[in-house]
Amino acid sequence: MIFDLLLWCAISFIVYAVYKWYTKKNDYFEKRGISFLKPKPIYSVFNEMFFNKKSMVDFMNYLYTVNPGHKIVGTFQFGKPMLVLRDPEIIKQMVIKDFDYFEDHRNLIDEKVDTLFGNSLFLLKGAKWRDMRATLSPAFTGSKMRQMFDLVSECGEQMAHTLMDRAKATGKVDFEMKELFSKYANDVISSAAFGYKINSFEDPNNEFYLSGKKFLELSSPKTGMKMMIILFLPKLASLLKVTLFDSKTMNFFRSMVLTNMEARQKEGIFRPDMINILMNVKSGTALTSTAEEKTASDGFATVEESSIGNKVVKRVWSDDELVAQCFLFFLAGFDTSSTLLSFVAYELCVNPDIQERLYQEVLDTHNSLGGNKLSYDAVQKMKFMDMFISETLRYWPAAPGTDRVCVKDYRYDDGNFSFTVERGTALSIPFVSLHHDEKYWDNPKKFDPDRFSDENKDKIVSGTYAPFGYGPRNCIGSRFALMEAKAVIYYLLLNFKFEPNENSQIPVQLKKSIITMTSERGIHVALKLRN
Repeated sequence: MIFDLLLWCAISFIVYAVYKWYTKKNDYFEKRGISFLKPKPIYSVFNEMFFNKKSMVDFMNYLYTVNPGHKIVGTFQFGKPMLVLRDPEIIKQMVIKDFDYFEDHRNLIDEKVDTLFGNSLFLLKGAKWRDMRATLSPAFTGSKMRQMFDLVSECGEQMAHTLMDRAKATGKVDFEMKELFSKYANDVISSAAFGYKINSFEDPNNEFYLSGKKFLELSSPKTGMKMMIILFLPKLASLLKVTLFDSKTMNFFRSMVLTNMEARQKEGIFRPDMINILMNVKSGTALTSTAEEKTASDGFATVEESSIGNKVVKRVWSDDELVAQCFLFFLAGFDTSSTLLSFVAYELCVNPDIQERLYQEVLDTHNSLGGNKLSYDAVQKMKFMDMFISETLRYWPAAPGTDRVCVKDYRYDDGNFSFTVERGTALSIPFVSLHHDEKYWDNPKKFDPDRFSDENKDKIVSGTYAPFGYGPRNCIGSRFALMEAKAVIYYLLLNFKFEPNENSQIPVQLKKSIITMTSERGIHVALKLRN
């Protein structure tokens, strides 16, 4: 009886302590005169996180539209204040012009707990991030993409030929597009990053592909719980050594990269891929950018490299720090590229007039090559291809938003209202909502590649289109992602028509998950052989 009483007292005390901790800053924004969202009860947050009540886009749109009329709105994430930026001019001011105050992402994984994910470019902070960004930036210029293009194009051509062989009997093949393009992305990354030629359509059980699928199991309750602990109880996560990814799979990547580097060094093998780039970094061979590389244009959506890329880096990188960049390249490429391409396939299905227009450009390009293989320069000349991909990224950005963390106190003052953004405060930028705001886009719910034509693209309001993020912390791999998407669409459209089948969901609905962005029932498409 006494034990039961003490147990209930202990539980009550813990619940009360958690409640007080969770609500201790509930008046944070009210004291500063900032419009804010009323904090949700902790059970409501858990309900949304674990039982998938909202899609990522739903969540971003909620943050963007609630309390209308305010350019900045305060909200809470597990009791921690966060500012939601909803005006393009404020976004540009804070995360581009005043980047030095907001240079980090939120702490997701401690590098001491997870040496690979924690040391990746996305999660590095401060001077270490600046040095790694400057080290890698010259490797992602236009001329470096030109060197890698044959590796990427070969994967797209291989995929098209494999599907053509399968379609010979019936004239078509049916696929779920996310799964199909995950295999393509896996083959591209395996070749262009790690130097391994793989055909995931013929061998779907290869270790690269199985590892990629394992990495992306982010919607399970178990992974959701781990993410909650990492995000909101980082000290506990560090103490318990909680990581998102399976250690066995992570060790496979580490061993594979280091063994590959060692073998190439011994045998004098050269291949224009990520491994070669890291070998140059490890040996102290500086990567440099030429004037041509800095001005190369690879499409409207390509982000411009910042001046950080010109910095001379003298830091010596460890094996884990270098392998981490390969891991990030794999993780980002496997998911975001397949997500983009699955929505590309959907839009081709539901817009046959756009598909025909793009096919004619593909056919013209094919004929102009006179039997030669597709080249990097030929892809860059395909204007409608770029317009189409740019509009797909506007309508279906693979990452609907981004974040920043204030690294030193910042004084916000717009002439009418001012307050101090304190060090450690997070910013949320829901750019998918900016992409669909009728204030900036004419009929934003219409899929219209002509928004990005030479005649119209100058009308796009600066700061309202950011599929690869903002400022110096934007996606370093935007050129590679666009090259990868355009190459495979070229080969597929040249040989197939994209048509709906009996499993197609039109209009497509997004899965109710705030961790991943994917369709509710998959994107099912019939690829019908052209005559």
